[in-house]
Amino acid sequence: MSRLKTTSRLILAVFMLGAGIMHFVKPDFYLKIMPPYLPAHYELVILSGFCEVVLGVLLFVPKVSRMAAWGIIALLIAVFPANIYLFQNPDILPAPPIFHLLRLPFQGLLILWAYWHTKSKSQDESWSDSPCDP
Repeated sequence: MSRLKTTSRLILAVFMLGAGIMHFVKPDFYLKIMPPYLPAHYELVILSGFCEVVLGVLLFVPKVSRMAAWGIIALLIAVFPANIYLFQNPDILPAPPIFHLLRLPFQGLLILWAYWHTKSKSQDESWSDSPCDP
């Protein structure tokens, strides 16, 4: 399982880096999905992009990757209102309605993915040694 988990962590790191960089390359997209009740839209877009980049980089560092995974969870929860706002206002991003609906549980899957990387190797091993395993 170690190789699978390492590969998964690296893929998540690349995903976070890519998503974070896009905040700087195409901030207009992220500005469109900012809920109006939040202040300083541009600054929040840049801040969330910066956090995604930093957390993605930290996932590459095994000694701090567990903390980075917790940071990713916090960040995904923090940006969830933008996904809700996009779902409620689908005209912002022309796409089939199912696309907007699926973004919501996809965020939950990303959180679960990051959560897997909050576990230490010993926690993974004790979980796999459970009495329920055949």
